[in-house]
This record gives sequence, C-alpha cells and structure tokens, in this order.
Amino acid sequence: MRLKDKVAIITGAAGGLGRATALTFAREGAKIVVADVNEEAGKKVVAEILQAGGAAHFARVNVADPESVNRMVAGTVTQYGKIDILINNAGILADARLVKLEIAQWQRVIEVNLTGVFLCGQAVARVMETQGRGVILNAASVVGLYGNFGQSNYVAAKAGVIGMTKTWARELGKKGIRVNAVAPGFIETDMIKAIPEKVIAMLKEKTPLARMGTPQDIANAYLFLASEEASFITGTVLSVDGGIVT
Repeated sequence: MRLKDKVAIITGAAGGLGRATALTFAREGAKIVVADVNEEAGKKVVAEILQAGGAAHFARVNVADPESVNRMVAGTVTQYGKIDILINNAGILADARLVKLEIAQWQRVIEVNLTGVFLCGQAVARVMETQGRGVILNAASVVGLYGNFGQSNYVAAKAGVIGMTKTWARELGKKGIRVNAVAPGFIETDMIKAIPEKVIAMLKEKTPLARMGTPQDIANAYLFLASEEASFITGTVLSVDGGIVT
C-alpha cells in the first residue's frame, strides 16, 4: 500500500474528484478525513470507505471560515496525532461574463476557491512544520493557466492557487513539506452537467486524447504526488488534461 497509515484530509470529499480521491487513498491504506459542508453526502463516502475495510470519518467544514477550518485541523490531530496529507479540493462555480458578473458571485468563488485553500493550507502547515514532514496538494485547473470565457472569478482563484503553491513550496521545503498542484482539464463531474452537448463535443475535439477526463484520472495524479514516488517533486503544477489546447 502506497499510503499505509498516512492521515489525509480531503476537502470537498463528498462528491466528484474529492470522493474519487478519498476512495483511492483509502484503498492505498490512508486514514481519511472526509471534509465537506455536505454532511449527508460526506457520511455516505465514509460509509463506502468503511464498507471496503478502510478507515475514515466525516468532518463538517466551511473552508472559507477560519474557525471551522481550525476546528477540523485540531480534531484531526486529536484523533490521529498527525496530518500527513492535505488535499485542497473544495471548490464552487458561479460563472458569468465580466460585464454581468455580480460582486457576490466574485466574492463567493474567491472565498471558497482561493481563501479556503489559504486557510486550510496555513492551518495544516503549522501542524506539518512541527512534525517536520507532510504533503499539501492543491486543486488548480487548466483554466488557471489559460483563462476561460465567462469565468473571471474561477480563473482568478485558480491562478492564485498556482501562485500560492509555488510560494508554499519555497517556504515549506526546508521543513520537510512538499507542495504541488494538480490542474485538471475538463472532467466528467456534476460541475459540467449543465454544459451543452455541442460544447462538450468541441472540448473533446480540442483534446488530443479525444475524451473527457474521469475523477479517477485526477485521483491517480493526487496519489502519485502524495506518495514517496514523488519525494523529490515540489512546487510543480501537474496538468491532467488529455493534452487540451486553447
């Protein structure tokens, strides 16, 4: 098992990429903190892990709330005595063209997708510095590298995550902490169900591998970066996008 006895906090783990990552890490021996605002869905993921013989518990967290984040981190340390891995996966969408983007849409996406990553990263890094080891993996996006129509808020947040990833890698490396980001392309999750079929077809045409990605594709990338196989990789942004071009 590649993550035997590791303790992993995964935010946004109640569904989509977070759920796939939680199940994958559990199969590889990690103890999972399924962290999400959606308690019902989160506890279903915990039940899946337990039924498969893994170890997990649910932690309700609002990543944009410092007190909520600190409670989650303190609770994890109390229960397990350490935190080996943090996956900053929680994220939301509120799309609109620049001229129609409302300030409330802007602020909510920045709060969850950027400030939430900062708050979780800061709280966990303090624990990892004391331990002298750890891995932080942040969910970026290819749109944070290339931009995307109608997503000023989301793109700004993901570009910020990429910048924080590189900064944290410099700051935390001497403390034994690796920090990397995964930049998914267009993945088959609930987030893209509202996209018209003709747009999906266009995206596939732009992708050399001629398909959408799956949550498991992203979970596999996180698994590699969290494992000892990636022990000399930090400050990197791994694009998992089928080679998409803009």
